[in-house]
This record gives sequence, structure tokens and C-alpha cells, in this order.
Amino acid sequence: MIIVQKYGGTSVGSIERIKAVAERVAKTKKDKNDVVVIVSAMSGETDKLIGLANQIALNPEGREMDLLLSSGERISAALTAMAISNLGFKALSFTGRQVGIITDDAHTKAKIEKITGKMVKKALAKGFVPVIAGFQGVTETSEVTTLGRGGSDLTAVAVAAALKADLCEIYTDVDGVYTTDPNIVPEARKLDKISYDEMLELASLGAKVLQTRSVEFAKKYDVPVVVRSSFNDHTGTLVVKEDRDMEKVAVSGVAYDKNQSKITVTSVPDKPGVAAKLFQAIAGAHIVVDMIVQNISSDGKETDISFTVPKSDNRKALKITEEIVSELGAQDVKLRDDIAKISVVGVGMRTHSGVAAKMFGTLAQHRINIMMISTSEIKVSCIIDSKYTELAVRVLHDAFDLGEGKKGRGKSKG
Repeated sequence: MIIVQKYGGTSVGSIERIKAVAERVAKTKKDKNDVVVIVSAMSGETDKLIGLANQIALNPEGREMDLLLSSGERISAALTAMAISNLGFKALSFTGRQVGIITDDAHTKAKIEKITGKMVKKALAKGFVPVIAGFQGVTETSEVTTLGRGGSDLTAVAVAAALKADLCEIYTDVDGVYTTDPNIVPEARKLDKISYDEMLELASLGAKVLQTRSVEFAKKYDVPVVVRSSFNDHTGTLVVKEDRDMEKVAVSGVAYDKNQSKITVTSVPDKPGVAAKLFQAIAGAHIVVDMIVQNISSDGKETDISFTVPKSDNRKALKITEEIVSELGAQDVKLRDDIAKISVVGVGMRTHSGVAAKMFGTLAQHRINIMMISTSEIKVSCIIDSKYTELAVRVLHDAFDLGEGKKGRGKSKG
């Protein structure tokens, strides 16, 4: 078997943890498997590098940030390879460039276009354990790029797809995918398995277990993914294709995201092309817009448009919106940071009615006002005041009977 193992920042957060990772890799290798390892930067290292950059410049150039930030994973890769070699197994560390991870030129949030993987395949053929620096690649013109927060997950899944690996294991500091954040709801259950679509929704809605793009990649190339802890030997959660058992449960999880900002443009002329002009400008800056609400004007002359963007992009989005407001003939632009997105997710929503009604009713019962609503086939999301986030998560988790001892798809913690 070819097994790709990815270890997150906390898993390689110290020399002791790196040695523990090497022990786990050695055990997998002893079980007659070919192993490829992907590592993140040591926990806190990326934030430290960002802090150094911010001491130099308020808005550092993306190209320089990529070169700087890619160094964290390279350090982890080299140290991990040393630790594996120290246990008597041959190991080689590789950068994204050496692996042949080719990306587009969107610095700090690049997308993988292809992986050649020649050096990795040669290393495997010679019995080595390749240890790859995650989160990074290069453009066709050899410019260093990074894949955005959580990008090492994407590296792992992409490498697994390129090598046609039998399994991609994502090792982190949690035991798997839970019905919600156990830090907010101690009764949250670990799911035995979850569909790609559900995981994709949960990841995009704020669950920090897997990076969204890594799940998209896994679904596209049918890569079986297991999320498990590097701190114990518990089974973890399998992310796979949807099956019939999954549809028996209407809601499989509750997610929240406090990394949201809401921008509202007031008194926008109600005519064709206005929204297109605004969102083309936002898209041109590589800013991802999530939820959009346009009020229906009663007089057919003016309307309001509200949309949400990641907090990290809110100032840039605000500046672009303010610049275009005069062109649009709108009146004002308002920014709100004190919001959160609360979502319920489940493939069972396709065959179960009343999920939205129960969600809205539960929030209303606890006097939590809804500002915006967004739905898909398997999710319902609401924007609420951020001070009610934890309360909303708890009451929704309870309303849909997702806690320990309830009927559902999964086991209790551990």
C-alpha cells in the first residue's frame, strides 16, 4: 500500500513531537507500506514569520511573503527526515519545487495546477520515505507560492492523487470530525464517516479540521481520507463517497465561523449590471464572497446589497467597494465585524423536510436574530451577532439530537 500521512503544526510542534511522528512513520513502514509524509510548519512558526513581516511593512508584497512563509515547512521537513533516519529508515526531505508542485501565480493563495512527482516516485522506488514540505509550490516561471492557510492538507491530498495512493491520513490534534466543536459542546460525538459533500460544507463553513480545497481535491480524484489524532491511536473519521446510511440522518453537524465580515451598500440604483460591476471588482482582487443578500425595492428605484467576506480581506473589500460606490450611484458603505455564520449540515436534508424551520424556530426561541440566510441542498446557514455564537451552537446541536447517546452517525469521543 502507498499511504500518505500529513502532520499538522501541533503534531510537529516540538522536537519531542517530531520524534513521535517519526515513530509512527516507522511503524507504518514496518507494516510493509510505502509512506510519504507531508508536514506543516511547527505550531506558531507561521504566525511568528507573519509578525516579523508586519514589523517591516504594513502590507508586504505577496511574492516576498510566500518566500518567507514557505521556510517554516522546510524546517519541519528536514527535521522530520532526520528523525526518521535516526530510527534506521532511509528518508529524504523535499520542497514543493523539488516535488514538482506547479501552481498558478496567485501569491499567498495559489491553486495547484499539476504535480510531476518524479523525485518522490524515484525515492519510493529506492525504499526512501519522502518527507515533503507542505503548503507550497512554484509557478511555471519558478516563483515560490503558498497555498493559503491549511494548505498542507491540500498538498497531502494532491500528492496522494498524483501517486494514486491507497489512503491519505491527516494527522492533527483532534480525534476526527465531530458533530460540532467539543470545546463548546462537550457532548459532541465523533463521526465514524462523513461524505465528501458534508465535509466540504463543514470545512467551508468554519470547521477547522480540513482545508476546503483539500476536500474538493479528494472528491474530484476519489482519494479516501482519514482524519485522526497524532497524539493517540483512536480510529478517526473516514471521509468518503456518500452512502445510503448517511441519508438516514437529517443533520450530521453544526458549524460556526467567526472569521466573517459583512459589507452593506445602501441605496443602490435598482437596475441591471449594478451588482455585476461591484462583484467583478471584488473578484478581480481574488476576494471570495460568501453570502449575498439584495433587498427588493418597493419603488423599483433603490435597493441595499449586503455580502460577507473573510475578515482577513475585509479592509481590501471595503476599499474596493467604497471606490466603486460613486460609480454605482449608491449612498453609503457599512462594515460589520461582529458577526458569525452558524450552519447545520447533512446529506439527509435531501430527503428530510423541516430542517430550516427547526433551525429558525430554535434561534428565535432563544432571541437570536438572523441577519442573512443562505441554503444549499445539504446545508442551511445564518448570519447572527457574534456574541450569540456559542449559545447558537449549543441550542442547535441539542435541537437536532446530535449529542452523545443520541441516534446518529458516529460514536462518542475516543
